[in-house]
Amino acid sequence: MNLRSIDLNLLVIFDALMRERHVTRAALRIPMSQPAMSNALSRLRHLFKDDLFIRSGGTMEPTPRAIELGESVRQILRQTERLMSSDVGFDPSTANREFTARMSDLVGCLVLPQILATLSETAPGVTLDILHMSPERTIKALEADELDFGLSMQLQHASNIRSEKLFMDQMVCVMRADHPLTKGKLTLERFLDADHLRVAMSPTDIRFVDNVLADLGYARKVVAKVPHWLLIPPILRESQLIAVISGKLAARFTAEPLAVRALPFTSEPFSWDIYWHRRNDNSVTHKWMRDLVASACAGL
Repeated sequence: MNLRSIDLNLLVIFDALMRERHVTRAALRIPMSQPAMSNALSRLRHLFKDDLFIRSGGTMEPTPRAIELGESVRQILRQTERLMSSDVGFDPSTANREFTARMSDLVGCLVLPQILATLSETAPGVTLDILHMSPERTIKALEADELDFGLSMQLQHASNIRSEKLFMDQMVCVMRADHPLTKGKLTLERFLDADHLRVAMSPTDIRFVDNVLADLGYARKVVAKVPHWLLIPPILRESQLIAVISGKLAARFTAEPLAVRALPFTSEPFSWDIYWHRRNDNSVTHKWMRDLVASACAGL
């Protein structure tokens, strides 16, 4: 294939379609007109000899070929962006750069307001693309250069991944404000007798609750699992379930009629950390972003 005959801007358009799954939203993201985006999609289909995106309801679902291309195209674009931008003379106030980061809704709830407020004031041209993925997938994404950084805790990784502590936290038990367990002491027996709600995608509950209980010879009764932390308050409000969540997050639920109790067993404090690949160690731009995140988290 002769690369000189290919419009490499089509890769940018393909990536926008993969992210938005919608022609009009992808056009706004570039930005370009909706007819021009439709025309570009036709050219992409001809180039790759595949439909790439199939209309399904109100979205455009990627074909297996598009999914196969997706990660490679995003990596190419990220490498090209670094190639065309220089750290020399980096000025946040005039920079135009997108950072891709991994964080759960829990961490996002705690730190994104501060991070975005700082960016708005000091670097209006810098944007964030926030993704949520499993801890294992996070490490692979950092290694594959699909992420600039990730915010998580106790990730297992090789020496090519760096980490730095951001702030400390500890798990607590939460329940409806008029839950029967709010009366009297929350003993281990009462805790184990209760029906529990757990966040299925997160290892936090397992490491600081289920593994600790297993070492003691116990197991809690999990009757429901949800994929996101922010689903917990409305579910607890309408049920007899209890849950174990981050103490920092529980402190944000002040508008919810929830009671917070210490766990009836020893659960060690832990740190939320920022993770990045060592290829970015000496990048002035990347270090500026890491420092901004750390500064935004300092108040926590």
